[in-house]
Amino acid sequence: MRRVVAVMAVVLVAAGCGDTPVVAGPETSASSAPTYPVPAQTVRPDEKPLKIPTTADGDTAFTLVGLTTEVPTLIGSHAEFHAKGQFVRIRMSVINNGRSSVSFDARRHVLIDDREVEHQVDAQAMTIKRQPETIDLGANVRLEYDVYYDLPEDAKPLALRVYGGPTLTDLKDESSTEIPLAQP
Repeated sequence: MRRVVAVMAVVLVAAGCGDTPVVAGPETSASSAPTYPVPAQTVRPDEKPLKIPTTADGDTAFTLVGLTTEVPTLIGSHAEFHAKGQFVRIRMSVINNGRSSVSFDARRHVLIDDREVEHQVDAQAMTIKRQPETIDLGANVRLEYDVYYDLPEDAKPLALRVYGGPTLTDLKDESSTEIPLAQP
């Protein structure tokens, strides 16, 4: 019996001394699932961090992470572009939780202001800032990018209407979800 115990002790010690690296992961409890250690990103100087819960539209989940208002001019690699009123920038993270890829239109979202006026994405601003258009968002792929709008100077952003891409039950992607930009 002593021999078995001694052999077991040697085996256990040897297993702990192998070449397999130990990777520290996020702590988990029985009630929470492990999470990826995504590095924190510094908020840009003119941006307000948003703490809005993730919202799904179909198989696509949206997390709005930052809001910038009252931007008079955008400067890109090849152009300077002045707002008719003010540029509003929303930083978002999008993940496709579906099993298949989805044709995701990154410029389809609609911003609703405090007067309930709808604003389309400013295509020129998006191009100058080199933000994505329609992309093939693969299964479990995460994308983070900015969306730009040109609002009247005195307008305040109220909500963002998002479109997650076609699904089996909404082949034309006609449904959407509105995400309030401020928590009640």
